[in-house]
Amino acid sequence: MQQAVRCPAILIAAPASGQGKTTIACALARLHARQGRRVRVFKCGPDFLDPCWHALASGAPVYQMDLWMTGEADCSARLHAAAQEADLIIVEGVMGLFDGEPSAADLAQRFGLPVLAVVDASGMVATFGALAFGLQHYRTGMPWAGVLANRVANARHAGMLQASVVPEQWLGAVLRNAAMALPKRHLGLTVAAEVTDAMERLDAAADALATTPLGQMTLDDLQRWAVDFTAPEAAAPAVPALQGKTIAIAHDAAFCFIYAANLDTLRTLGAELVFFSPLADAAVPACDALWIPGGYPELHAQTIAANTALRDSLAAHVAAGKPVWAECGGMMALFDTLVTLDGQRHAQWGVLRGEVSMQKLLAGLGPQQLAMAGGTLRGHTFHYSTTATPLQPVSRTSRPNTAPAPDAGEAVWQHGAVRASYFHAWFPSCPEAVAELFTAPAEAAA
Repeated sequence: MQQAVRCPAILIAAPASGQGKTTIACALARLHARQGRRVRVFKCGPDFLDPCWHALASGAPVYQMDLWMTGEADCSARLHAAAQEADLIIVEGVMGLFDGEPSAADLAQRFGLPVLAVVDASGMVATFGALAFGLQHYRTGMPWAGVLANRVANARHAGMLQASVVPEQWLGAVLRNAAMALPKRHLGLTVAAEVTDAMERLDAAADALATTPLGQMTLDDLQRWAVDFTAPEAAAPAVPALQGKTIAIAHDAAFCFIYAANLDTLRTLGAELVFFSPLADAAVPACDALWIPGGYPELHAQTIAANTALRDSLAAHVAAGKPVWAECGGMMALFDTLVTLDGQRHAQWGVLRGEVSMQKLLAGLGPQQLAMAGGTLRGHTFHYSTTATPLQPVSRTSRPNTAPAPDAGEAVWQHGAVRASYFHAWFPSCPEAVAELFTAPAEAAA
């Protein structure tokens, strides 16, 4: 086992979703990055959207961490690698500090990450202190950094909030400021690349944080949160089962839910990756297999419908028996029709029979696993649409540590060498199964 590496690290958490964790995490990353410091940011849980903002703020790739989905060994290896090159490691939590299984608190305790609680202090005074106390002491032995008040009304309000906590807990107050708000839509934050003034918003947040005790900490000050990170035993090298194969990946505003770690896994398996836009391009690139990730096809359904040249190119790929793996939004576009919330019907690619309908309520949420011949892939599901199709699933996902059931989990649809599901896979969890996804099934090749 490699030697431990010591680096300041902090896990930014909150009592609930919507408190401003992402804004503060990005502000802290941006503040240090623009001072020339090396910052590495991670996101607790399976989220695709927050990491887009983290990457913009820090100037470095961002990876997810989850003690179940990505696994403890993966988390340990990534933290150890980050500690070797970073001046500061920031991990943004998920939901409330103790919410979910595993939770952000579980991650903090497993790796000794000091917790900074961000609390939306709107409409409260002394209760702020009660929340801070409760978050720190709800579990025995929680590593703790302090508390930051967010969306504070004014300096007088900040003073009253500060008086409600012990001095060493107080890391400052950030006033309400529309200039630093990160825009949202139905799946979470808007993708940073689609926000024209994204960097200006991050700079405004960093400027606001710079006035707080947290924002004024030097590298020497940050050493109070230094953590020793050790790496697990080296994993066996992956067999390059996709060596010599080219995988085309859809990547644009409609199909943008791509884990950086998934791309790393495909490259480790030996694949050459090429990217294309189903919205703008007329054809699928020359390739051996195709990956259509999740995203927002419902926001671009009309453009997808109008690009008949791309549809025909995709049909030729499918007719040639070449593999396709489509996740969530990618799967939605494969069906005949997509029905948007306003009732408009849009023809899609017609590879799978049936239609997909958007709805206002969540239709699927939570960790899932998919058992395949090569092993079990871990991942998650999160969608606001449902499918109506005469197709019968070839398999189904299941909750962690449970067997698949015919009335639970997410369906996996198959048509020839095309496989599709609402399931978002974390490729590093089972590279052997990933190689299987991008290889034509035996019955399709027959």
